Formats: sequence, C-alpha cells, structure tokens
Amino acid sequence: MTGKPLAHSARPKRGILAQGFWEHINRVANGAAESARNAVTFWSGNRESFCAEVEAAARFHDCGKLAPENQEVLARSSKDRLPIRHEDGGTAWLLAEKRRQAALLVASHHAGLPSKSEESAKRLYKPAGEMYRFTDVIEHTERHLANYAAQYGEAGLATGPAPPDSGKWSGLAHRVALSCLVDADHSDTARHYSEAVPKKPADCRWAERVKALDVYVEGLSARRSKEARNQDRRDVYEQCRDQDGSGSIMSCDAAVGTGKTTAVMAHLLRVAAERELRHIFVVLPYTNIIQQSVDVYRKALVLPGEDPTEVVAEVHHRAEFQSPELREMSVLWDAPITVTTAVQFFETLAGNKPARVRKLHELPGSAVFVDEAHAAIPIWLWPQTWLWLKELANEWGCHFVLASGSLAKFWEIPGIVQAPETVPDLLTPEIRTRLGAVEQQRIKVESHPVLLNCDELAQFVAEKPGPRLVILNTVQSAAVLANSMRKKGYDVLHLSTALAPDHREIILRRIQARLKFRNCFDWTLVATSCVEAGVDFSFRNAVRESCSVASMIQTGGRVNRHSEWADSEVWDVRLQDPMFNWHPAFEASRCVLGEMLQNREIGVDASGSVTEALRRELVRRDVGEKSEKLLKAEAAEEFPGVEELYSVIDSDTQTVVVDPELVRRLEDGERLQWRDLLRGSIQVWRHKVQDLAVKRLDYDDDLFVWTGVYDPDFLGYMAGVLPLIEGRATGVFG
Repeated sequence: MTGKPLAHSARPKRGILAQGFWEHINRVANGAAESARNAVTFWSGNRESFCAEVEAAARFHDCGKLAPENQEVLARSSKDRLPIRHEDGGTAWLLAEKRRQAALLVASHHAGLPSKSEESAKRLYKPAGEMYRFTDVIEHTERHLANYAAQYGEAGLATGPAPPDSGKWSGLAHRVALSCLVDADHSDTARHYSEAVPKKPADCRWAERVKALDVYVEGLSARRSKEARNQDRRDVYEQCRDQDGSGSIMSCDAAVGTGKTTAVMAHLLRVAAERELRHIFVVLPYTNIIQQSVDVYRKALVLPGEDPTEVVAEVHHRAEFQSPELREMSVLWDAPITVTTAVQFFETLAGNKPARVRKLHELPGSAVFVDEAHAAIPIWLWPQTWLWLKELANEWGCHFVLASGSLAKFWEIPGIVQAPETVPDLLTPEIRTRLGAVEQQRIKVESHPVLLNCDELAQFVAEKPGPRLVILNTVQSAAVLANSMRKKGYDVLHLSTALAPDHREIILRRIQARLKFRNCFDWTLVATSCVEAGVDFSFRNAVRESCSVASMIQTGGRVNRHSEWADSEVWDVRLQDPMFNWHPAFEASRCVLGEMLQNREIGVDASGSVTEALRRELVRRDVGEKSEKLLKAEAAEEFPGVEELYSVIDSDTQTVVVDPELVRRLEDGERLQWRDLLRGSIQVWRHKVQDLAVKRLDYDDDLFVWTGVYDPDFLGYMAGVLPLIEGRATGVFG
C-alpha cells in the first residue's frame, strides 16, 4: 500500500474527494467521546469506564480498512464492497488488550449487536473461532495486525491504559454505547459525502418556555371562558405544572378533553429546568396526532427569534438509513423537544441495528411524556418495557409521565409486572373523580345488535345527526367506506396513514374548520384509530368498529367534547363485508368490550374500566409466553432476537416517497433533510412492495418512490390500491 490510507473513497461525479483514514478516525473518536460524556452525566454506573470503552472503540472501529485489499478498493473511487470485513481488525486488537466492551462495539458498528449464545458457540467451530470475531477473516487479520499496529503507532494513536472494571453492562447500556459510536461514524461519513454542516441544536431554555406556556394557556382560558369545562382545564393545568417531580415515573389519569397536551408539558418543563435535563420527548400512538401536538407546542413554547422546526421536531415515522448515501437523512433526537410515535420511540429501545439505535444516546437525562399510554404498545411488551423505563428513570436520569383519558394501570396487574407497584398521579383523587362524573353526562354508548356490510354501515352512519365520526380498524376498511359513501353522494372526508403527513395536515385543517363552522352539520369523517386519541375534535355522533374498551372511551372523547349537544351517541358496530379486512389483534379486546357493554360495566372511572378490561383480556390472550420469551432474550443478551420479538405494531414497512417534487429532487441527486423526507412519504408493508406501484431509488438502501395513483385530497395511496381490492372481491382478478 502506498500513499496515505483512506477511510472513504472519492465520488468524482459529485466533486467529492477521498477522505483520509486518520481524519475520519479522529473525528469519530472526538464525536463519540462527546456523546458518551453527555450521556453518562446522568448515569449511575462507572462513567469513566463507559467513556473510555466508547472512545477506544471509536479509535479502532475502522482499523481493518488498513488491509491492502480494502485500500485498493477505496483508492479507485469504487462503490464495491470492501473485500475484507474491516470490523475484525479493531475487534481483534481490543480483545488482545482485554477491552471486551470496546471490542463488542467495533464488531457491532455495521452488523449490529450480536447474539451472545451464537458468539459463544464460535469456540466450538473447527477451526475454533472467538467471540465477536469474523471467522472468515481471522487468519487475514492475524497476518496483518502487526502492520495495523505499526501504522497506528506512526500516527501517534494507541489504546491507552485499560479503564477500571466497568462490571456487567445491561442491554440498554450496550445500546447507548453503540449509539455514541454509530452516530459519530455516520455523522462524519454524511458530512464528508454531502458537505453538510450539522446545525447546532436550539438551546433548551426550559424556564423561559414554562413562562411562555403559562401565557399561552392563560390566553386559551380567556377565549374559552364561556365553555363548561374551562375551569376543569385550568385546574388540571395548574395541578400538573405545580406537582413536584419526586417520582421518577408518574401518571396522569385525566379525562379526555381536559388539556393533557399542555398540562403534562408544563410539568415536564418544570422538572427539566430543575434537573437541567437535556431533552423532552412526547410519545404518541398515532402519526396524525403528531401534527396537532406539534402545532400547539410550537405556538406555545417557541421563543422570539427561534426556528420552530429546530425547537419542536416532528417525527412521523422511521427514517433510519445505513447507507452512506442516505445517512444524512436519518432521524436524530437532538432537538430540545421531539414529538414522535410509540413505534419510533419504543422500538429504538429494543434495537440492535446501528441505524436503529443511532439516536438513542440522546435519551439519557430526558423527560418523556407517553401520551395515550393505553394505546402505546401491545400489552405483552409492557413487562420488558417497564424494566427499561425503570432503568432509564433510576439509572439514566430520565423522568416519565404516562397519561391517558383511559389509562390502564398495568403496573398494578401481577400478570404484567413482576410485582404490583405504585405510580403517583399528577392529579388529586378529588379532581379525577369530578372529571369522571362530567364524562358520564356527555355521551350515551350503544351497541348495534347485528353485523353490517358496507352499504348498511353507510346508511346507518348517514341516519345519525352530524357532524359524524366513523372509526374503522384498518386503512383498507376506512378507504373502502369513505370511497363508497362519496360515490353515494354523501359529503365525506377521509383521514388515515394512507396519506403522507403533509396531506394529512391539510385534511386535519379542513376538519377543524368545518367543526368550528356551526352551520355545517351534514358531513362525515371516515378515519382509522389514528383520530381516536389526542386530537381536539368534537363531533355530534360517532360510530366505532368494535375494538376495545379503551378505544370506545377514547372515541367518546371526540364526541360532544365541549358539551355542545344534549343527545350525542357513540355506537359500537361489528362488520362483515368482503371489501373490509379484519384486524386479528383486536379479537380478545372486542370480546371483553361486548361483555362489558352488555353488562353496563363501563362506568364513571374510565381508568378503572380499562384496567378491568385489561385483566379480562389477559385471560383470553396467550401473552405470558411471548412476554417471557422477550424477557429471557434481553437478559441473555440475545440482541437480534429482542429486536425481532419487540414489534409495537405487527408491520415491517418501507418508506415510500409520494410527493412528486421530493421524488424529482431525490432523482436529481439533491440531498434532503429528514424532516422534508418524512412529510412527503408513506409507510408501505415490505412484503407488499413488489405487488404495488413502487420502485426503488438508485441508492444503496431501502428508499422507494410511489409510481401509481395517489390522491392527496382524499384516499392517498389507497386510490391506487382500491381498484385491485375491488377486482379481487368481484373475481375480476381471480
């Protein structure tokens, strides 16, 4: 090998020179060390050892790129894969220095955190292998390791003294450490290939934002002075804001429509200011709720002269890219306030892949608001998730608030947690009881006695005084009903994740405008569960496809929200039509819902009703075996197995860009910010990509564009899919 060693090859067509090896190593080491120091400020473990292991891993993560065969590829500006697995060089070096944690990080920075049992089994190979080593290149590494060491010595780099024994790291600690390394590596690679200069995140300024929020809420209260529930909202806000943060995990069992969005944020801002926390996260179950919450927070919390998008970041769905060509478009968690989905947040905690965990190091020392916690994750995930939340709270300086208008107190159920626990509530029992009594007066809950097909459902809905809300369990069913009703001449809007966030936002604003215009009644919104929680809608009547007790209560929160009508109803209906599709996840919960509706057991205490429903669902579900399998996998450091088992929603989706302008810019080679990418994209089931009008962009990663019919004003990508569904249902396509 002649000349200076390289870390990344040139891209002559884009005018990008090759990157020197030592430049990249030093940048990554400095970045990883800084991230590690920031994270462990809040850690109760051995901080010195953690930082030392992360920095050592960063120094040697690309050591194997010094192999002559790898340098030959890098020197000729090729996109070919490196012939020698470069992770093995640094892994071997660090294992020889007895830096096992650092060696694991190097081995994982492309492949992901490994299975401990599979790594242990390498000792049984013939010839015998070694944990964290790549067996196909061990011999090559051994022959060249002395040469690598000589080059590091000439560059003045060495491992340095081993840190004090750090003891056993938890799975979460491993992920945070890998996150520090991967973010530094990916950021420098993205910087090199795009010449992008990362913007410094906005300052936290928590105390100032508390005052700004007080002013915003006071203005809302003045404008709503004549509303019956105005005083309730004021009481909720003041109690939440003034509650101390002595409990590391707290709850907020406030009735729907009482202002949790601002009240819990006031509490978190106060805690963040007192503890000098780094970030605030708002975790929501549905993507479309994000925009409404973001709008509120940007109006209330952004200070003069600030860029709202830099203060309150919105993350609608995953954008996690491993490819060097796409890394700069990956989502990061570096804004003061990030509003994201439960899928994005919780699956990051369970991740093992580098692109998935990259942002995790920002979480230590943060306040987290899990809104609509009843719908955040499947119940069988809570045993392991609860352990992670407690570790983050007790060992990584985080503060959590779990809130919902139908809060299931799963921490009190022995079948979900190892032993029942007490989680303090931000509100007093007196105000919770008062709010619950008001709820009983707003709506009447009814159940339709027979199964309905699409035409019968449309007629049943249209007979109810409007404005009307219909919530169905799947994107397909919602699109089918909305399309059918519009063809029959009904005034219908449609909202689901079939639409990209930008287009959902437009439709949300149309809905809000119609609801404010009191002379406009005879219309219907057909939607999925994405509107049943967290949105400030007030319809006169609602029809909900049978789902669960929590969903029924939450749907009630979108009806007669401000006590405008005296005769509002929420109907539970069950459906049967070849054009509708079935959601199997709700089989147990809808049985319990039917039972409790029949026996009139859904009472004033919404949280008590939902918790009781959850107890009964556990009897009908086989959740124990799945929960136990996940718990064992995490305890045994079976990292790939944990990521595979931990699925918030049973979907494996691809990011598909639908906005034509974004598609054009991408095809022209323009670099996009992740915010722009997400707002013009949808998520499509991975196994359906081949069957739909989707094509892959010319990149080294999974980014696709939609080539079929897309209707931004009504059905979204379902406009292109419905003809296929209709053809199959009628036998046209067999």
